[in-house]
Amino acid sequence: MPTFSLSRRQAVAAGALTAAGITPLISRAQAWPSKPIRLVVPFAPGGSSEIIARATAVELGKNLGGSVFVDNKPGGGGNIAMAEVANADDQHTLILGHIGTLAVNPYIFDKLPYDVSRDFRPISLLAKVPSLYVVKPDLPVKNLKEFLALAKQKPGQLNYSSAGNGSAGHLAFEYLKSASNTFIVHVPYRGTGPQLTDLLAGRVDAAAIGAPAILQFIKTGKVRCIATGTAQRIPQLPDVPTVAEQGLSGFEMTQWYGLMAPAKLNPAHDAKLMAATMKSLKDPGLLEKFAADAALSVGGTAAEFEKFIAVEQQRWKAVITRAKIKPD
Repeated sequence: MPTFSLSRRQAVAAGALTAAGITPLISRAQAWPSKPIRLVVPFAPGGSSEIIARATAVELGKNLGGSVFVDNKPGGGGNIAMAEVANADDQHTLILGHIGTLAVNPYIFDKLPYDVSRDFRPISLLAKVPSLYVVKPDLPVKNLKEFLALAKQKPGQLNYSSAGNGSAGHLAFEYLKSASNTFIVHVPYRGTGPQLTDLLAGRVDAAAIGAPAILQFIKTGKVRCIATGTAQRIPQLPDVPTVAEQGLSGFEMTQWYGLMAPAKLNPAHDAKLMAATMKSLKDPGLLEKFAADAALSVGGTAAEFEKFIAVEQQRWKAVITRAKIKPD
């Protein structure tokens, strides 16, 4: 009996100790995030990245039980923001990964202030965005065939704008130039917003821009869409043929965005973050916002996103080498 009583007292004491000491530790570990999460966007406001990031941030905050705010940090082709987040150890900083920062910059810069594989962990692919090829309204072409014919008649006399060297728009147009064997002058800007200002003013002839940022201007006639970079026509522009339909068989060009965590983020948060992200990407409200701008919600696991990045790196390495793309 005495032995039984002592064991019981020990059990009660142990239980009290657990409740008083260990449980709070577990609770603190499970309480992440404990403050608002900063989602860094490595580009200026006004482009596709802004639309994707803000729509995702709202739902992600709800599903994580906190809040997520977007912080634009443009410059250096996205390298400034990537370097900052690579060094972030506050446990509440994430970054919007992009075709440029993850699959292009490693091959156009001689040295980067970050390493995609070492400094970041993929969480999930968020969205793919069609690249739309547009021209100013007074350019005497109605479709891609006519545009390419004009470019061949006047080599080097037509120009196109982009959000900067190595940006998705730059890649999209260089891909088109390579596939069509045309010479069109590149005019780089510091972000999609500044680029759009001159494009809409008619100071540049053409551009390849993500659908979310340019659709409204196509619909109001401020620019003319001559082709989509998608494999099939998009519902928002059913009368606009794809590049492939206009003579360049097999051509496809879409931008993509994904959620990345700095390597310094506690790996214990990854599963919660990935689950919240995948749930967010199925939300009807988010899907409606994406669809309005022709963005396709993707989702998927961290492993799938990691494999996707590797494939894209090899694809664009070949394009960059062929086009001899270099940073500013």
